[in-house]
Amino acid sequence: MAVARVPSDLGFDPWDPAFVADPYPVYAELRARGRVLHYERTDQWLVPHHADVSALLRDRRLGRTYRHRFTHEDFGRTPPPPEHEPFHVLNDHGMLDLEPPDHTRIRRLVSKAFTPRTVERLKPYVHALADDLVAALVEAGGGDLLADVAEPLPVAVIAEMLGIPEQDRALLRPWSAAICGMYELNPSEETAARAVRASEEFSAYLRGLIAARRAKPGDDLISGLIAAHDEGDRLTEQEMISTAVLLLNAGHEATVNATVNGWWALFRDPDQLAALRADHSLIPSAVEELMRYDTPLQLFERWVLDEIEIGGTTIPRGAEVALLFGSANHDPAVFTAPERLDLARRDNPHISFSAGIHYCIGAPLARIELAASMASLLTRAPALTPVTRPRQKPNFVIRGLEALEVRTDGGDGPTG
Repeated sequence: MAVARVPSDLGFDPWDPAFVADPYPVYAELRARGRVLHYERTDQWLVPHHADVSALLRDRRLGRTYRHRFTHEDFGRTPPPPEHEPFHVLNDHGMLDLEPPDHTRIRRLVSKAFTPRTVERLKPYVHALADDLVAALVEAGGGDLLADVAEPLPVAVIAEMLGIPEQDRALLRPWSAAICGMYELNPSEETAARAVRASEEFSAYLRGLIAARRAKPGDDLISGLIAAHDEGDRLTEQEMISTAVLLLNAGHEATVNATVNGWWALFRDPDQLAALRADHSLIPSAVEELMRYDTPLQLFERWVLDEIEIGGTTIPRGAEVALLFGSANHDPAVFTAPERLDLARRDNPHISFSAGIHYCIGAPLARIELAASMASLLTRAPALTPVTRPRQKPNFVIRGLEALEVRTDGGDGPTG
Protein backbone atom coordinates (compact mmCIF):
# COMPACT_ATOMS: atom_id res chain seq x y z
CA MET A 1 0.00 0.00 0.00
CA ALA A 2 1.31 3.46 -0.91
CA VAL A 3 2.14 5.67 2.05
CA ALA A 4 0.31 9.01 2.17
CA ARG A 5 2.88 11.77 2.49
CA VAL A 6 2.55 15.47 3.18
CA PRO A 7 2.96 17.13 -0.25
CA SER A 8 5.75 19.68 -0.32
CA ASP A 9 3.42 22.28 -1.85
CA LEU A 10 0.64 21.83 0.72
CA GLY A 11 1.99 24.58 2.96
CA PHE A 12 2.67 22.57 6.13
CA ASP A 13 5.95 24.18 7.19
CA PRO A 14 6.50 24.73 10.94
CA TRP A 15 9.45 27.04 10.15
CA ASP A 16 7.52 29.32 7.79
CA PRO A 17 6.24 32.48 9.55
CA ALA A 18 3.21 32.61 7.24
CA PHE A 19 2.17 29.09 8.23
CA VAL A 20 2.85 29.71 11.93
CA ALA A 21 0.73 32.89 11.77
CA ASP A 22 -2.32 30.92 10.60
CA PRO A 23 -1.93 27.13 10.31
CA TYR A 24 -5.65 26.36 10.31
CA PRO A 25 -6.31 26.49 6.52
CA VAL A 26 -3.44 24.04 5.97
CA TYR A 27 -4.88 21.76 8.64
CA ALA A 28 -8.11 21.61 6.62
CA GLU A 29 -6.07 20.44 3.62
CA LEU A 30 -4.32 17.81 5.76
CA ARG A 31 -7.65 16.45 7.01
CA ALA A 32 -8.90 16.25 3.44
CA ARG A 33 -5.81 14.23 2.42
CA GLY A 34 -6.33 11.44 4.90
CA ARG A 35 -6.22 10.22 8.48
CA VAL A 36 -2.44 9.94 8.76
CA LEU A 37 0.31 11.42 6.59
CA HIS A 38 4.07 11.00 6.80
CA TYR A 39 6.08 14.21 7.12
CA GLU A 40 9.59 13.61 5.86
CA ARG A 41 11.27 16.68 7.36
CA THR A 42 10.71 15.41 10.92
CA ASP A 43 10.11 11.73 10.09
CA GLN A 44 6.76 11.89 11.90
CA TRP A 45 3.28 10.66 11.14
CA LEU A 46 0.84 13.58 11.31
CA VAL A 47 -2.60 12.80 12.72
CA PRO A 48 -5.03 15.67 11.95
CA HIS A 49 -8.54 14.34 12.80
CA HIS A 50 -10.21 14.79 16.18
CA ALA A 51 -11.44 11.20 16.50
CA ASP A 52 -7.99 9.76 15.83
CA VAL A 53 -6.14 12.23 18.05
CA SER A 54 -8.58 11.61 20.90
CA ALA A 55 -8.32 7.83 20.54
CA LEU A 56 -4.52 7.78 20.28
CA LEU A 57 -4.12 9.92 23.41
CA ARG A 58 -5.75 7.02 25.27
CA ASP A 59 -4.00 4.20 23.37
CA ARG A 60 -1.43 2.41 25.53
CA ARG A 61 0.38 1.17 22.43
CA LEU A 62 1.80 4.68 22.29
CA GLY A 63 3.93 6.36 24.90
CA ARG A 64 5.61 9.63 25.74
CA THR A 65 8.78 7.61 26.22
CA TYR A 66 10.04 4.21 25.14
CA ARG A 67 12.85 3.93 27.66
CA HIS A 68 10.71 1.93 30.11
CA ARG A 69 10.62 -0.88 27.53
CA PHE A 70 13.46 -0.41 25.07
CA THR A 71 16.98 0.92 24.80
CA HIS A 72 17.66 3.56 22.17
CA GLU A 73 19.32 0.87 20.06
CA ASP A 74 16.45 -1.62 20.44
CA PHE A 75 14.06 1.09 19.32
CA GLY A 76 16.15 2.08 16.34
CA ARG A 77 16.88 5.54 17.69
CA THR A 78 20.10 7.46 18.13
CA PRO A 79 20.76 8.50 21.75
CA PRO A 80 20.78 12.27 22.35
CA PRO A 81 24.24 13.87 22.33
CA PRO A 82 26.02 13.81 25.72
CA GLU A 83 26.13 17.61 25.89
CA HIS A 84 22.31 17.66 26.02
CA GLU A 85 22.22 15.37 29.07
CA PRO A 86 21.23 18.03 31.68
CA PHE A 87 18.07 18.81 29.70
CA HIS A 88 17.15 15.16 29.19
CA VAL A 89 17.79 14.22 32.83
CA LEU A 90 15.47 17.03 33.90
CA ASN A 91 12.83 16.36 31.24
CA ASP A 92 12.83 12.57 31.39
CA HIS A 93 12.08 12.40 35.13
CA GLY A 94 8.95 14.54 34.92
CA MET A 95 5.62 12.75 34.82
CA LEU A 96 4.71 14.13 31.39
CA ASP A 97 7.53 12.06 29.88
CA LEU A 98 7.09 8.99 32.06
CA GLU A 99 4.86 5.98 31.60
CA PRO A 100 3.37 3.66 34.26
CA PRO A 101 4.30 2.63 36.87
CA ASP A 102 6.53 5.68 37.49
CA HIS A 103 3.99 8.07 35.97
CA THR A 104 1.22 6.62 38.15
CA ARG A 105 3.31 6.91 41.33
CA ILE A 106 4.30 10.55 40.78
CA ARG A 107 0.92 11.71 39.46
CA ARG A 108 -0.80 10.20 42.51
CA LEU A 109 1.37 12.32 44.81
CA VAL A 110 1.06 15.54 42.80
CA SER A 111 -2.69 15.16 42.30
CA LYS A 112 -3.17 15.74 46.05
CA ALA A 113 -2.24 19.37 45.44
CA PHE A 114 -4.79 19.69 42.62
CA THR A 115 -7.91 18.22 44.20
CA PRO A 116 -11.11 20.16 43.44
CA ARG A 117 -11.23 21.36 47.05
CA THR A 118 -7.62 22.60 46.96
CA VAL A 119 -8.09 24.38 43.65
CA GLU A 120 -11.36 25.93 44.83
CA ARG A 121 -9.54 27.33 47.88
CA LEU A 122 -7.15 29.14 45.54
CA LYS A 123 -9.97 31.05 43.83
CA PRO A 124 -9.94 34.13 46.13
CA TYR A 125 -6.14 34.45 45.79
CA VAL A 126 -6.31 34.12 42.00
CA HIS A 127 -9.12 36.66 41.65
CA ALA A 128 -7.45 39.16 44.01
CA LEU A 129 -4.17 38.88 42.12
CA ALA A 130 -5.92 39.28 38.75
CA ASP A 131 -7.71 42.39 40.05
CA ASP A 132 -4.43 43.90 41.28
CA LEU A 133 -2.68 43.27 37.97
CA VAL A 134 -5.53 44.70 35.91
CA ALA A 135 -5.86 47.70 38.24
CA ALA A 136 -2.19 48.51 37.64
CA LEU A 137 -2.72 48.18 33.89
CA VAL A 138 -5.66 50.58 34.03
CA GLU A 139 -3.77 53.07 36.19
CA ALA A 140 -0.99 53.11 33.58
CA GLY A 141 -3.53 53.61 30.79
CA GLY A 142 -2.44 50.37 29.15
CA GLY A 143 0.68 48.32 28.50
CA ASP A 144 1.63 44.85 27.37
CA LEU A 145 -1.19 42.49 28.26
CA LEU A 146 1.24 39.56 28.11
CA ALA A 147 3.93 40.96 30.42
CA ASP A 148 1.58 42.90 32.72
CA VAL A 149 -1.29 40.44 33.26
CA ALA A 150 -1.15 37.16 31.33
CA GLU A 151 2.33 36.16 32.50
CA PRO A 152 2.57 37.27 36.16
CA LEU A 153 -0.78 35.77 37.17
CA PRO A 154 -0.15 32.03 36.54
CA VAL A 155 3.56 32.32 37.38
CA ALA A 156 2.69 33.76 40.79
CA VAL A 157 0.01 31.12 41.42
CA ILE A 158 2.16 28.08 40.62
CA ALA A 159 5.18 29.62 42.40
CA GLU A 160 2.99 30.16 45.46
CA MET A 161 1.87 26.53 45.33
CA LEU A 162 5.47 25.31 45.00
CA GLY A 163 6.71 27.62 47.76
CA ILE A 164 9.15 29.62 45.63
CA PRO A 165 10.03 32.89 47.40
CA GLU A 166 8.61 36.00 45.77
CA GLN A 167 12.05 37.56 45.23
CA ASP A 168 13.12 34.56 43.12
CA ARG A 169 10.12 34.38 40.81
CA ALA A 170 11.60 36.60 38.10
CA LEU A 171 14.05 33.77 37.40
CA LEU A 172 11.33 31.30 36.49
CA ARG A 173 9.91 32.56 33.20
CA PRO A 174 13.29 32.87 31.38
CA TRP A 175 14.29 29.37 32.50
CA SER A 176 10.92 28.02 31.40
CA ALA A 177 11.06 29.72 28.00
CA ALA A 178 14.54 28.33 27.32
CA ILE A 179 13.57 24.79 28.31
CA CYS A 180 10.34 24.86 26.30
CA GLY A 181 12.34 25.74 23.20
CA MET A 182 13.34 22.08 23.06
CA TYR A 183 9.73 21.04 22.48
CA GLU A 184 9.72 22.62 19.04
CA LEU A 185 10.36 20.47 15.97
CA ASN A 186 14.05 19.92 15.14
CA PRO A 187 15.39 22.50 17.63
CA SER A 188 18.68 24.17 16.70
CA GLU A 189 21.94 23.66 18.57
CA GLU A 190 21.62 27.21 19.88
CA THR A 191 18.16 26.39 21.26
CA ALA A 192 19.55 23.19 22.81
CA ALA A 193 22.44 25.06 24.43
CA ARG A 194 20.02 27.55 26.02
CA ALA A 195 17.83 24.71 27.26
CA VAL A 196 20.80 22.86 28.75
CA ARG A 197 22.01 25.98 30.55
CA ALA A 198 18.52 26.71 31.90
CA SER A 199 18.12 23.07 32.99
CA GLU A 200 21.35 23.23 34.95
CA GLU A 201 20.51 26.55 36.60
CA PHE A 202 16.89 25.64 37.38
CA SER A 203 17.92 22.26 38.80
CA ALA A 204 20.61 23.81 41.00
CA TYR A 205 18.13 26.39 42.29
CA LEU A 206 15.52 23.74 43.15
CA ARG A 207 18.12 21.48 44.76
CA GLY A 208 18.90 24.33 47.13
CA LEU A 209 15.21 25.03 47.75
CA ILE A 210 14.54 21.35 48.53
CA ALA A 211 17.41 21.38 51.04
CA ALA A 212 15.92 24.47 52.67
CA ARG A 213 12.47 22.88 52.86
CA ARG A 214 13.93 19.71 54.39
CA ALA A 215 15.40 21.85 57.14
CA LYS A 216 12.31 24.01 57.53
CA PRO A 217 9.13 22.62 55.92
CA GLY A 218 6.38 24.96 54.80
CA ASP A 219 2.78 24.69 53.63
CA ASP A 220 3.72 24.17 49.98
CA LEU A 221 3.92 21.44 47.35
CA ILE A 222 7.69 20.90 47.56
CA SER A 223 7.43 20.38 51.33
CA GLY A 224 4.52 18.00 50.65
CA LEU A 225 6.57 15.94 48.22
CA ILE A 226 9.43 15.73 50.73
CA ALA A 227 6.99 14.62 53.43
CA ALA A 228 5.46 12.00 51.14
CA HIS A 229 8.93 10.63 50.42
CA ASP A 230 9.74 10.44 54.11
CA GLU A 231 6.45 8.63 54.77
CA GLY A 232 7.28 5.87 52.29
CA ASP A 233 6.06 7.15 48.90
CA ARG A 234 9.45 6.96 47.27
CA LEU A 235 10.32 10.02 45.24
CA THR A 236 13.91 10.70 44.30
CA GLU A 237 15.34 14.20 44.53
CA GLN A 238 15.60 14.26 40.73
CA GLU A 239 11.91 13.36 40.45
CA MET A 240 11.07 16.21 42.85
CA ILE A 241 13.13 18.65 40.79
CA SER A 242 11.68 17.46 37.48
CA THR A 243 8.14 17.55 38.88
CA ALA A 244 8.57 21.12 40.13
CA VAL A 245 9.94 22.25 36.75
CA LEU A 246 7.13 20.51 34.87
CA LEU A 247 4.47 22.08 37.08
CA LEU A 248 6.01 25.52 36.66
CA ASN A 249 6.37 25.18 32.88
CA ALA A 250 3.02 23.52 32.23
CA GLY A 251 1.36 25.55 34.99
CA HIS A 252 1.80 28.85 33.22
CA GLU A 253 2.92 28.34 29.61
CA ALA A 254 -0.50 27.34 28.25
CA THR A 255 -2.35 29.88 30.40
CA VAL A 256 -0.14 32.77 29.30
CA ASN A 257 -0.55 31.92 25.62
CA ALA A 258 -4.26 31.14 25.91
CA THR A 259 -4.81 34.57 27.48
CA VAL A 260 -3.11 36.62 24.77
CA ASN A 261 -4.19 34.38 21.88
CA GLY A 262 -7.73 34.62 23.21
CA TRP A 263 -7.80 38.40 23.56
CA TRP A 264 -6.29 38.87 20.11
CA ALA A 265 -9.04 36.61 18.72
CA LEU A 266 -11.65 38.70 20.55
CA PHE A 267 -10.23 41.97 19.21
CA ARG A 268 -10.53 40.54 15.68
CA ASP A 269 -14.20 39.62 16.23
CA PRO A 270 -15.97 42.77 17.52
CA ASP A 271 -19.40 41.13 17.60
CA GLN A 272 -18.27 38.32 19.88
CA LEU A 273 -16.34 40.74 22.08
CA ALA A 274 -19.41 42.97 22.36
CA ALA A 275 -21.54 39.96 23.33
CA LEU A 276 -19.03 39.03 26.05
CA ARG A 277 -18.87 42.58 27.37
CA ALA A 278 -22.66 42.65 27.56
CA ASP A 279 -23.00 39.27 29.25
CA HIS A 280 -20.26 38.14 31.64
CA SER A 281 -22.08 34.86 32.21
CA LEU A 282 -20.48 33.81 28.91
CA ILE A 283 -17.02 33.73 30.54
CA PRO A 284 -16.93 29.96 31.28
CA SER A 285 -17.90 28.95 27.74
CA ALA A 286 -15.71 31.74 26.31
CA VAL A 287 -12.67 30.25 28.07
CA GLU A 288 -13.35 26.86 26.49
CA GLU A 289 -14.01 28.31 23.05
CA LEU A 290 -10.89 30.47 23.03
CA MET A 291 -8.79 27.45 24.07
CA ARG A 292 -10.29 25.60 21.10
CA TYR A 293 -10.22 28.41 18.58
CA ASP A 294 -6.51 29.21 18.83
CA THR A 295 -4.94 26.25 20.57
CA PRO A 296 -1.89 27.09 22.72
CA LEU A 297 -0.32 23.63 22.25
CA GLN A 298 -0.55 22.73 18.57
CA LEU A 299 1.17 19.35 18.54
CA PHE A 300 1.79 16.49 20.98
CA GLU A 301 4.32 13.77 20.17
CA ARG A 302 4.00 10.08 21.02
CA TRP A 303 6.20 7.06 20.30
CA VAL A 304 4.74 3.91 18.75
CA LEU A 305 5.60 1.15 21.23
CA ASP A 306 3.60 -1.54 19.41
CA GLU A 307 2.53 -1.45 15.78
CA ILE A 308 -0.74 0.39 15.17
CA GLU A 309 -3.04 0.86 12.18
CA ILE A 310 -4.77 4.13 11.29
CA GLY A 311 -7.20 4.23 8.39
CA GLY A 312 -5.54 1.30 6.62
CA THR A 313 -2.00 2.60 7.16
CA THR A 314 0.30 0.55 9.39
CA ILE A 315 2.57 2.61 11.65
CA PRO A 316 5.52 0.46 12.78
CA ARG A 317 7.03 0.20 16.23
CA GLY A 318 9.73 2.84 16.65
CA ALA A 319 7.91 5.50 14.65
CA GLU A 320 6.78 8.82 16.09
CA VAL A 321 3.30 10.27 15.68
CA ALA A 322 2.52 13.97 15.88
CA LEU A 323 -1.00 14.52 17.18
CA LEU A 324 -2.19 17.84 15.76
CA PHE A 325 -4.27 19.39 18.54
CA GLY A 326 -4.88 22.58 16.57
CA SER A 327 -6.26 20.61 13.63
CA ALA A 328 -8.37 18.35 15.83
CA ASN A 329 -9.91 21.41 17.49
CA HIS A 330 -11.03 22.66 14.05
CA ASP A 331 -12.40 19.36 12.75
CA PRO A 332 -15.85 19.96 11.20
CA ALA A 333 -16.77 16.35 11.97
CA VAL A 334 -16.92 17.41 15.63
CA PHE A 335 -17.39 21.20 15.70
CA THR A 336 -20.09 23.05 13.79
CA ALA A 337 -18.54 25.90 11.79
CA PRO A 338 -15.13 25.37 13.47
CA GLU A 339 -13.53 28.46 11.87
CA ARG A 340 -16.14 30.67 13.52
CA LEU A 341 -15.52 32.02 17.02
CA ASP A 342 -18.64 31.22 19.03
CA LEU A 343 -18.34 32.13 22.71
CA ALA A 344 -21.70 30.52 23.44
CA ARG A 345 -20.63 27.16 21.94
CA ARG A 346 -21.95 24.43 24.24
CA ASP A 347 -20.84 21.22 22.58
CA ASN A 348 -17.10 21.83 22.82
CA PRO A 349 -15.02 18.67 23.36
CA HIS A 350 -11.71 20.39 22.58
CA ILE A 351 -8.53 18.55 23.47
CA SER A 352 -6.37 21.52 24.40
CA PHE A 353 -5.70 19.91 27.79
CA SER A 354 -4.88 16.53 26.18
CA ALA A 355 -6.61 13.30 27.30
CA GLY A 356 -5.88 9.91 28.78
CA ILE A 357 -3.29 9.43 31.53
CA HIS A 358 -1.47 12.59 30.47
CA TYR A 359 -4.55 14.82 30.74
CA CYS A 360 -3.39 18.15 32.17
CA ILE A 361 -3.48 17.84 35.95
CA GLY A 362 -3.70 21.62 36.27
CA ALA A 363 -6.62 22.12 33.88
CA PRO A 364 -9.10 23.16 36.63
CA LEU A 365 -6.61 25.74 37.93
CA ALA A 366 -5.91 27.03 34.42
CA ARG A 367 -9.63 27.54 33.86
CA ILE A 368 -9.90 29.54 37.09
CA GLU A 369 -6.92 31.72 36.09
CA LEU A 370 -8.25 32.36 32.58
CA ALA A 371 -11.73 33.20 33.88
CA ALA A 372 -10.33 35.46 36.63
CA SER A 373 -8.19 37.57 34.30
CA MET A 374 -11.00 37.78 31.75
CA ALA A 375 -13.52 38.89 34.38
CA SER A 376 -11.15 41.53 35.76
CA LEU A 377 -10.36 42.92 32.32
CA LEU A 378 -14.02 43.02 31.29
CA THR A 379 -14.98 44.78 34.53
CA ARG A 380 -12.07 47.14 35.10
CA ALA A 381 -11.02 47.77 31.49
CA PRO A 382 -14.26 47.54 29.47
CA ALA A 383 -12.80 49.65 26.64
CA LEU A 384 -9.64 47.54 26.25
CA THR A 385 -8.21 48.00 22.74
CA PRO A 386 -5.08 46.77 20.96
CA VAL A 387 -2.53 49.45 20.09
CA THR A 388 -0.65 47.60 17.35
CA ARG A 389 -0.98 44.34 15.52
CA PRO A 390 1.00 41.83 17.64
CA ARG A 391 3.88 39.73 16.34
CA GLN A 392 3.44 35.97 16.42
CA LYS A 393 6.18 34.05 18.20
CA PRO A 394 8.20 32.02 15.69
CA ASN A 395 7.36 28.81 17.56
CA PHE A 396 4.90 26.36 16.05
CA VAL A 397 4.34 23.75 18.77
CA ILE A 398 3.78 26.21 21.63
CA ARG A 399 1.70 28.93 20.01
CA GLY A 400 1.68 32.46 21.34
CA LEU A 401 2.43 36.14 20.78
CA GLU A 402 5.59 38.12 21.45
CA ALA A 403 3.51 40.82 23.15
CA LEU A 404 0.02 42.33 23.04
CA GLU A 405 0.12 46.10 23.52
CA VAL A 406 -3.22 47.51 24.69
CA ARG A 407 -4.77 50.74 25.89
CA THR A 408 -7.56 50.90 28.43
CA ASP A 409 -9.23 54.17 27.45
CA GLY A 410 -10.80 52.88 24.22
CA GLY A 411 -10.19 54.12 20.73
CA ASP A 412 -9.72 52.36 17.43
CA GLY A 413 -7.03 49.73 17.09
CA PRO A 414 -5.83 47.17 14.55
CA THR A 415 -8.03 44.13 14.13
CA GLY A 416 -6.81 42.47 10.96
